[in-house]
Amino acid sequence: MAQPEYLRIAADLRRRIATGEYGPGDRIPTIPELRAEYGVSEAPVRNALRVLASEGLIESRARAGTRVRPRPPIHRMPADRYRTVPGAKSTPYTRDQGIGWSEYRLDKKFERVQADAEMAALFECEVGVDLLARHFVFHDNGEPTQMSTSYVRWSDVAGTPVADPINEPWPGGTRAQMASLGIRVTAITESFTAAMPTEQEAATLRIGSGVPVLRYTRRHIADTGRVVEVAHPIVRRGDTTIVDFRIELDD
Repeated sequence: MAQPEYLRIAADLRRRIATGEYGPGDRIPTIPELRAEYGVSEAPVRNALRVLASEGLIESRARAGTRVRPRPPIHRMPADRYRTVPGAKSTPYTRDQGIGWSEYRLDKKFERVQADAEMAALFECEVGVDLLARHFVFHDNGEPTQMSTSYVRWSDVAGTPVADPINEPWPGGTRAQMASLGIRVTAITESFTAAMPTEQEAATLRIGSGVPVLRYTRRHIADTGRVVEVAHPIVRRGDTTIVDFRIELDD
């Protein structure tokens, strides 16, 4: 079966962007120019441009035409990013991004909720246990690059600075927060999946609907074995995130 014209055009333009023929900020030819170049009607050209826009490759602005979007930098997430850095005003997120404290902004919303069946399973607690849900959007120099909802047990944080959003962002992140409560975190688990973004995720992270996202669930576990925090999910754009692991072998 022959490939639809709009997919053929999208594939060719995608190739030309990937090879640098059209670099970041360059103007894509107008619809009449593309019609003439590919020998098609207007509809396939418009559909091809919609595909590339959904993939986050191009953007259209009034009086500026359609241009290639700047490619976001690749960010590596090392396995040791949760280790404590003595004296550093940072969090695992700022270390992932390679930014300073002044370049970091956090949108936040806190609410008291009860654990549903999913959260109870993650916390290894009873359904209905009171939790503090902390909804975050993380900004790197004004650009939203990560979103998450982090849950902690209400009984651990009620009446403490950890429950007050004014104290976010907290240097050292969740592990430092738990330490301020006398809770020693000795293990962190993460589980990763990849998918296409929801409408809310695409809008919040300012990405096209065709850009995949990386979703993962993180749990902070105390030295007693008790789960004290669950972030579910943490969401990042998947095409610019690399997760690094180092596995030490005994043999």
